[in-house]
Amino acid sequence: MRSQQRCEIYWLGQVDYDTAWALQNQIADEIHRGQRPATLLLLEHPHVFTIGRRGSRAHILWDEAECARRAVILREVDRGGDVTYHGPGQLVGYPILPLAQPNWEGERLPQIDFIGYLRKLEDLLIRLLETYGIVAYRREGLTGVWVTLSSPTPPAQPAKIASIGVKVDRFGISRHGFALNVAPQMDYWSGIVPCGLEGVRMTSLAELLPSPPSLLTLAVRTARIFSTLFEYEPAPLSDGRGLTTIQSSNL
Repeated sequence: MRSQQRCEIYWLGQVDYDTAWALQNQIADEIHRGQRPATLLLLEHPHVFTIGRRGSRAHILWDEAECARRAVILREVDRGGDVTYHGPGQLVGYPILPLAQPNWEGERLPQIDFIGYLRKLEDLLIRLLETYGIVAYRREGLTGVWVTLSSPTPPAQPAKIASIGVKVDRFGISRHGFALNVAPQMDYWSGIVPCGLEGVRMTSLAELLPSPPSLLTLAVRTARIFSTLFEYEPAPLSDGRGLTTIQSSNL
């Protein structure tokens, strides 16, 4: 039973994107070989725009000079979805999980399982935000998590507070994950068309709460809710600095 399985959960602090990406691949390979249990990495990144498999460079609105001035790097990655932003003040979660049934063989995880996994990630963030009194929800046909912002002129408009983009490899192991806006520099979102959605409004916990929680506090709550929702044994949040040190030495 899944409730008898273990998932290691790590808080890494701020990690550059390339190191975290390589670390995901290393951990996924170890899971496939039976050398490591399911793993959830929680962290934040320096400024980076990432383009998913369905993304377009036309959705990067800043030119190279502006990106350089603002210390933003650009990466094309193997997750689903379009363009997104990661940066300081954003809680990023990378669940590296064996999603396929035992002895599964195939090139792609069955669609029902893949979509179900996305919905679970949305549920995780919705439940997390609920603990702070924030009503969050999903929108039909739009992967991610949304809230409704009050407006002096009705109707109130939905705003996106968390983005989700994942990859599931041929062994059924997941990579990439979610990004929750806690207290990032929101002007960086103006450098892209978020998720390829023209006119989308992005928001953060800092805009919704008088004083947003720290990323570490959120990571602890996320770990607890994640273990319950995904039916893993309750696991403490571990210091992941050793993981990033090992990975850096292999780069």
